[in-house]
Amino acid sequence: MMKVLLKVSETPPIPPEGGIVIVDKEPGWTSHDVVAKARGLLGTKKVGHSGTLDPDATGVLVLGVGRATRLLTFLTGMDKSYVGEVQLGTTTSTLDAAGDVTGTFDMAGTTFAQIETAAAQFRGDIEQIPPMVSALKVGGKRLHELAREGIEVERKARPVTINRLVVEQIDGEPLAFRVFVDCTSGTYIRTLAADIGEALGGGAHLRSLRRTAVGPFGLEQANPLASLEVLPAVEGVRSMGLTEVHEDLEIDVCHGKVLPLDRLGVIGEGPWPIVNTAGRLLAVYQAHRGDTAKPALVLAG
Repeated sequence: MMKVLLKVSETPPIPPEGGIVIVDKEPGWTSHDVVAKARGLLGTKKVGHSGTLDPDATGVLVLGVGRATRLLTFLTGMDKSYVGEVQLGTTTSTLDAAGDVTGTFDMAGTTFAQIETAAAQFRGDIEQIPPMVSALKVGGKRLHELAREGIEVERKARPVTINRLVVEQIDGEPLAFRVFVDCTSGTYIRTLAADIGEALGGGAHLRSLRRTAVGPFGLEQANPLASLEVLPAVEGVRSMGLTEVHEDLEIDVCHGKVLPLDRLGVIGEGPWPIVNTAGRLLAVYQAHRGDTAKPALVLAG
């Protein structure tokens, strides 16, 4: 896999089709802060992220650079993985350690077996009410913006899936526990923490959070902002399966032509990332009318 090592003192070349950057976000940075800093380091305004990560949270944040920002629509919905710590006995205005304490509960008698039983009911398909401090838009305005104005609005519960939820004791802290979560995009771990606390007959908040993976991208691929690596755009969609085309068909793909499925050589429902024989990402095609496919986006050209 080709990587372009980024030193703070230099601006690396960005491939014509753009690239993907996997950041290990530090605490205290908003996702917007990371994007703004990356724009300066990379020397381009064309940088976006595939999904927000709370300011106090750390871990994997996927950026698209150049033309590859258009790939972010396919990356936003990828599953996520987290490790966090939950504190029993107090609830907060933000459901995490950044908020003001809104309630205290005597939960000294809570056993770890009870915590495991409470957590078990949140595995699988569940519904969550988004927190007021989320980036979700209601009436054209983000919830966290309304929350800063002291406005609370009704939020509808949304379906999410918790594919894996493991709880672990923290030595010497009977009123805290660690959670390991694999979930669908749009899951709020702070809400999960609060819901587990409520299920135990008291309250809880999320005191720390680290995102360990976004789709196929884990902490092993992530780097701090001071030492970014630019990955080829194709790495952003490799997990979707790649379809290679030869030179004669490459021209048609680069021109964004609607193509028969059998000529394109694709099967299934798509979308289909299309690469040339050198492995460069040319386009992402999607099903069209009948037995044809059209480009959702073209990166080459």
